[in-house]
Amino acid sequence: MLVVAALGGNALLRRGEPLTAQNQRLNIQHAATALAAILRAGHQLVITHGNGPQVGLLALQSAAYKPDEAYPLDVLGAETEGMIGYLIEQELENVLGHDRPVAVLLTQIVVDANDPAFANPTKFVGPVYLEDEARKLAAARGWAIAPDGDRWRRVVASPKPQEIPDLAVLRLLMRNGVVVICAGGGGIPVVRRGDGSLIGVEAVIDKDHASALLATAIKADALLMLTDVTAVFRDFGTARAAPIARLTPEQAAALSLPQGSMAPKVAAACDFVQRGGKLAGIGRLEDAVAILNGTAGTLVTTQTIKIPPERA
Repeated sequence: MLVVAALGGNALLRRGEPLTAQNQRLNIQHAATALAAILRAGHQLVITHGNGPQVGLLALQSAAYKPDEAYPLDVLGAETEGMIGYLIEQELENVLGHDRPVAVLLTQIVVDANDPAFANPTKFVGPVYLEDEARKLAAARGWAIAPDGDRWRRVVASPKPQEIPDLAVLRLLMRNGVVVICAGGGGIPVVRRGDGSLIGVEAVIDKDHASALLATAIKADALLMLTDVTAVFRDFGTARAAPIARLTPEQAAALSLPQGSMAPKVAAACDFVQRGGKLAGIGRLEDAVAILNGTAGTLVTTQTIKIPPERA
């Protein structure tokens, strides 16, 4: 199968860990082992990844250097795509013993300049803060902020991805057997001007929705969204919480899911299978092959499958 594997934040940084280069490399070494298992199981692989903490950190560093000349989010997104992609490329090559080519493709993704998301920032970036500190930073730097659990974080616009202009390059690499790392952090957000040219915009595209768009465009068989939770849970956050093994888009629509984490993953999974994908899987990074085999995580398909009672 042709598999698009979208690495969640846990592939780069465990919850509560400092955002150091060493911590990210150690976590990516673990991720590379799971990705290599997909390839060794005989599948073709395209890899995407998140960048929320990293792009937020670079934005802080940029503002600290010269606040009136801070780099825009599209440029910072390109920087993080290259930085994270480099680490994944290198560690995956090491695990594979350099027996197949791996490459990073900086990927532009077109969004609508009139997307309402620009007026309603919701995408978390950067570190977490106590509320008082977050409000002081927001006032000083013109940020929008929002609660993230018991802490606060900066939020930025997250417009819906519309088009991937770099598909021709991606397909060329795939035809030549290259394992491609692309659309990192949701891709570099750009808009199309009246003359057809592209220009970057201040936004961070949701990685899961960008991955679903990519998977659909390249006619992937499967989309994996790999994170640090075992599955999608029914009644999440209550005493009745239980993992769900199978979901159809219709069943998913009846669920109440956390908007900042699982909801966009399930929405992206449903979008992919409704556009012709065979299956989408959500679960732990280390369970990647088991998810593809239907023995772990949550599978989203258009085929109605009764959820076993023990995992319902």
